[in-house]
Order: sequence, then C-alpha cells, then structure tokens
Amino acid sequence: MKITQIGRRLISVFLVLVVGLIFLTSPASAATDTEAYFAFQTSPNDSFTIKLTDPNKIQKARDILSGKETNETHILGKIKKSKAPYNQNWDYQLDPSTIGFFSYAIEVCDASTPYLQDHLDEAGGAFLPGAIWCPWSSQLVKEISIN
Repeated sequence: MKITQIGRRLISVFLVLVVGLIFLTSPASAATDTEAYFAFQTSPNDSFTIKLTDPNKIQKARDILSGKETNETHILGKIKKSKAPYNQNWDYQLDPSTIGFFSYAIEVCDASTPYLQDHLDEAGGAFLPGAIWCPWSSQLVKEISIN
C-alpha cells in the first residue's frame, strides 16, 4: 500500500501526540515549590529558559541537574509564539503546563533553539506539527533565580 504525503503527515501528527502524552507525564515527588526556572541548551552558544509550575517536574529537573535522573533528561513541550519576560532572547516560549522530559523522541519534533527561532512562522504546521518541540540535543544546565 502506498502512503500519500497527507497520510505521512497525519501519521507524524499522531506520533507527536502519542509521544507528547507519554513524555508529558512525570512520576510523583515530594517537591513543594510551585514555580521554578531552568536554563537549557541545544548547543554551547544558545540558552533557553523554561518555567516549571508542577512540583513533580520541578523536582525532576533538579534531579537531572544533580545527576540523580539520567534517563529522561531532554526537554519537550508545546511552543507558544510569544516572548516570555524570563526568556527575552527568543520570540517564543514553552507552555509551562506542557513541559516534560524524555529519553527518546521521533524526529518530527526535533529542532535546535536558533533553528526554531529562524522558522518560527512555520512551527505548528509541517514543521513541528502540533507546535510540539522536543530538541534531542537539549540539556539542562542550571536553575535560575528570577526576581
């Protein structure tokens, strides 16, 4: 059976949604913080800040930074095409309610931070379907204090 271009795109969108549902869940934790900020990089010269509002995800990010979590260490979330006050270098942010961590993801949601910036108008269509972004090279580098 021959798969059409539309069929491939529908399969890609379906896979992104499935991956998003799997990776946006996090294990229970005893964290009590309700808001925290973390910087990650997709290359040595870019830094992107995320805001976490789920205590379990905040603890997981801290576990990643401490080396306690070594499996699900990459960042995944849904793009909002607007600047965030804590992330002024970029014209987009990740919706805090959608941020999660993953080990592996499908290629359709992978892009570097600068590449996404340069192609932001295309995000959510054929490029990063559903506006789900899962940069494979993402690496948390530090927790940030925002005043």
